[in-house]
Amino acid sequence: MSVDRFVAISHPLRYHSIITNKVCLWLVLISWVFGFITFIYPTMLMFGLSFCGPYEVNHFFCDSSAVVKISCSDIHQFDMVFASFASAVILGSFCLTLISYCNIFFTILMIPSKRGKIKAFSTCTSHFTVVSLVYGSAIFIYVRPVESSSPDLNKVVALLNSVMTPVLNPFIYTLRNRQVQQVFREIGMKLVSNKSSILLR
Repeated sequence: MSVDRFVAISHPLRYHSIITNKVCLWLVLISWVFGFITFIYPTMLMFGLSFCGPYEVNHFFCDSSAVVKISCSDIHQFDMVFASFASAVILGSFCLTLISYCNIFFTILMIPSKRGKIKAFSTCTSHFTVVSLVYGSAIFIYVRPVESSSPDLNKVVALLNSVMTPVLNPFIYTLRNRQVQQVFREIGMKLVSNKSSILLR
C-alpha cells in the first residue's frame, strides 16, 4: 500500500503504467512467500520442544510466544531465533514503509497549491492510520526483550492488532469516500428534520 501511495503521489501520470496487475501480483506474492519462508525455521524449532502440561495457553489464540511459555524445554534458543526473525521482518518492512512515506511527504511539500497538498495528505491519512496501529502493536509485542514482556499486556495489544484494526478498516477507508459522506449527510438531515417536526408538535 505504501508503494502504491508513493507512486500515485510522486508519479500520478505514470501510475497505471508502473502499478500494473502484474506488479501488484508480484508485490503480494513476494510479501506472502517471504513472510511464510521466514518463519519456517522458528516453527520447526517449536515442534522440537517438549510440553509437559498444564496445556493451557495464556492467550486469546495460539501465539508462538504464549505457546512456548508452557514448554518444559529450554526455550532460550527459540526466543533468540524468534526475536531476531521477527525483528528483521517487522523492522525491515517498517523501514521500507517509512522510507516510502518520507518520500511521499517530501513530494507533497513540493506541490505548489494548498488544495493539492490537502488532497495528497488525505489520500495517505487512512493508510498511515492503519500502518501506525499495525506496526505499533507488532513492534510492542515482538520487537522487545522477552524478559520485559507482560503476558496480560501482550494479550491486550494483540487484541488491538488482531481485532480492532480489521474492525476499524472499513470505517477508516470508507469515511473518505464521497458517496459514504453524502449518505451520512442525508441521514443527519433526516434526523434533524424529524427532531424539528417532533418539537413542533
